[in-house]
Amino acid sequence: MLPTFGYQAHIILFDGICNLCNSVVNFIIRHDAQGKFKFAAVQSKPGQALLQQAGLPITDFDTFVYFKEEKHFIKSTAALQLLRDLGGVWKLAYMLMVIPRSLRDFLYDRIAKTRYKVFGKREYCQAPTPELKNRFID
Repeated sequence: MLPTFGYQAHIILFDGICNLCNSVVNFIIRHDAQGKFKFAAVQSKPGQALLQQAGLPITDFDTFVYFKEEKHFIKSTAALQLLRDLGGVWKLAYMLMVIPRSLRDFLYDRIAKTRYKVFGKREYCQAPTPELKNRFID
């Protein structure tokens, strides 16, 4: 059973120093009208705890993880599950699940491997603004 950090939530772990990953988090926050998604950087203590509990690597991590209902999803499956749960027009992206996972993950891995070179990275994880603090697990 996954730790809930005091509540049941859809939890997204992301690379806190990755500019692309931070942009994805901002996109989710903008489109999450219900405020159901919570976030933690993989570098944070809660992020590391969730990674360990799920049996995922805690270093050299190149994907985000989506925890939902005591399950976890990674790579392209995480992205498509998340978009479905985000709702609205974004849930249509879930139709891409018909593409074999090996092909979806191959493309995902290519982006993940070059994300720092293409999008850049930060020296440290950015702290959330006071109005978004409740969306992040610390």
